[in-house]
Amino acid sequence: MKRTILDHLVLTLKGMGMGAADVVPGVSGGTIAFITEIYEELVDSIRSIGARSVKILFRGRVRAFWMAINGNFLGAVFLGILISVFSLARLLEHLLNQVPILVESFFFGLIVASAIYIAGKIRRWQPAKVVALMLGVAIAYGITLLTPAQTTEAYWFVFLSGALAICAMILPGISGAFILLLLGKYHFVIEAVGSLDVTILGVLAVGALVGLISFSNVLSWFLRKYHDLTIALLSGFMIGSLNKIWPWKVTTETFTDRHGQVQPLVEENVLPGEFAAHTGQPSLFMEGVLLAVAGFALIFFVERLNRKGRKK
Repeated sequence: MKRTILDHLVLTLKGMGMGAADVVPGVSGGTIAFITEIYEELVDSIRSIGARSVKILFRGRVRAFWMAINGNFLGAVFLGILISVFSLARLLEHLLNQVPILVESFFFGLIVASAIYIAGKIRRWQPAKVVALMLGVAIAYGITLLTPAQTTEAYWFVFLSGALAICAMILPGISGAFILLLLGKYHFVIEAVGSLDVTILGVLAVGALVGLISFSNVLSWFLRKYHDLTIALLSGFMIGSLNKIWPWKVTTETFTDRHGQVQPLVEENVLPGEFAAHTGQPSLFMEGVLLAVAGFALIFFVERLNRKGRKK
């Protein structure tokens, strides 16, 4: 596919959307890739980074290697992801600390609309696809119920965390940031990004690369062989993940991190009125609803832009 400079700029913007989503626990960059209609090309392009393409590179045929892996596409998307992660990580962490209800309300609406949009791509629903959808809901919901752990900061575990988190990042509905949270490495990684700890980020990146290439082969095979079943499963992942991104929640258990700061360990979803009564804080119900509607509307606005782009 021949793309113009403007096309690649748009891909970078889509990558920035993925990066911003990946920073928020409960929201997946894969969801944004699906919405912006680059998901399957992204998975197939990552899958192409294998023994055959690496052999081409070792022969000194850099241009041929770049073409074999769809390098212009991957480069534009991952540039956007990196820009977003390094520029928005601190901002989003600050917003999640200061106004978590508003941030999560926006993403809640976005994920609801995304699940509807992606499920709508399945033209003919059959019992097997409904089962796949329900299985996806159950798996994602079960993951959101897991309790974050306190884990070692050894390099091997940082490597493993990167590999597992990146697999989740390309699965719509399952957040890589939330996997890092479960593994006790979310704040650790955010700090490493903020302080540009090259060693930690390097180990994390190598783990992410290994996990990404390995998992993309599996995912690409399922999309080619069982496309609609896979889409139904991924839609279920999004629906099940809504439990994690529900804006109104109260902390029932806490833990003290390595800096001596108290962090939430177990949270319970409640209604806005219960939140206000339990915490003594304003529920921001109307503001949350408006932002949820904005997130919902954004998906269909982006979908309309994509439709116009295809017609052109």
